[in-house]
Amino acid sequence: MAFALTLSELARWVDGDIIRGGLDLSLKGMAALDAAGPHDVSFLGNEKYHGQFLQTQAAAVIVSRGVTDGPEGTALIAVENPTLAFSVVVRHFAAATRAFMPGIHPRAFVDPSVTLDPAKVRVNAGAVVLAGAVIGDGSDIGPNCVISEDVVIGKDCRIMANVTVRERCVLGDRVMLQPGVIIGSDGFGYEFSGGMHVKIDQVGIVEIASDVEIGANTTIDRARFGKTLIGEGTKIDNLVQIGHNVTIGKHCLIVALTGISGSCHIGDHVTIAGQVGTAGHITIGSKAMVGGRSGVTRNLPGGMAYGGKPAQPLRDEMKLQAHIRGLPKLTKRVKALEAVLRIEEKEQ
Repeated sequence: MAFALTLSELARWVDGDIIRGGLDLSLKGMAALDAAGPHDVSFLGNEKYHGQFLQTQAAAVIVSRGVTDGPEGTALIAVENPTLAFSVVVRHFAAATRAFMPGIHPRAFVDPSVTLDPAKVRVNAGAVVLAGAVIGDGSDIGPNCVISEDVVIGKDCRIMANVTVRERCVLGDRVMLQPGVIIGSDGFGYEFSGGMHVKIDQVGIVEIASDVEIGANTTIDRARFGKTLIGEGTKIDNLVQIGHNVTIGKHCLIVALTGISGSCHIGDHVTIAGQVGTAGHITIGSKAMVGGRSGVTRNLPGGMAYGGKPAQPLRDEMKLQAHIRGLPKLTKRVKALEAVLRIEEKEQ
C-alpha cells in the first residue's frame, strides 16, 4: 500500500521515541482511540480519554512522554505534543484521498487572458475564472468557484467549492478557503442623506498573506479604499464576518460567529474566541486573548486576557460575575433585614 508507513518512519516524522513495538510494524490508516483497528495509528491527546486508550484496538498510539501503560500488544510512540504529532499522520493519510490532477475541466470557463499553467493548476467543473486573473502553480480551484477579474492567487492554494474571490483581491501561497467563503464583498458603508441610506462605493481590495486558512461561509469585505489585510498564518473559523479596512496580524486565531467591524486593527498572535463582537475603529494589541461572547467597545492592550460585555481584563470580569452570582443570596439577606426593621418599628 503506497500510503502505509512503518512505526520507525512515523517515529522519525514526529520526532518521537518508540516505547514499545517493532520497527517494521506497518500502519495503514488512522482513527480515534475507540474506533481504531489493528492496522491503525491513534493518539492520546487528553487524559479524559485514558479509559479509551486502555481499551483501544489500535496498532500504535502516539502518547505524551512519561506514559508507559496501555493495552498489551499496542505499540507506543512518546512525543512532546501528541495532538500536534497526530496532525502529521492526518496529513499523510489524507493525501491518499486527495489526488491532485491538474487540468481545466471541460465544463469550467477560463478567460483566454488568464495566467496559469494548465499542466500545474486544476480548475474544476463549473468554475469561472475571469479576465486578467493569475493562478499560481499547484493551486486547485473547486467546483462552482468564481475567480473575478485581475485576482491574484499564489502557489499551492486550495479554493474549495462555491467560493467567490472578487475583483483585484490577492491571495498568497498555500491559502485554504473552505466552501462558501466570500472574499472581497462590498464593505457595509452608507451615509444617511435625504431621508435614505446612500451607498458609499467600496473600491479597495482584500489581501490575504500566505498560509492563511479561512473557514466555511466566512466573509471578508473589501476596503472602502486601500486594503483589508489578513496576516500570514492566521486561521479563521466558519461563519466569521470581517468588515472593510480591517487589519489582522500574523498567526491569529479567530473562532466561529465572530464579527469584526470596519477599520479595526488586530495585532499578531491574537486569539478571539467564538461569538465575539467588536465596535469599529478599535485596536486589539498583539498576544491578547478575548473570551467567548465578549463585546469589545474600546482599545485593548496586548498581552492580556479579556472577557465580558464590555470586554475588560479577565480577572475583573470574573470578580464581576462572582458578585452577580451572589446577588440572589444578597437579596434574601436584605429582605430579611428589612423584615426585622419593620418588626422593630412596630414595637417602637
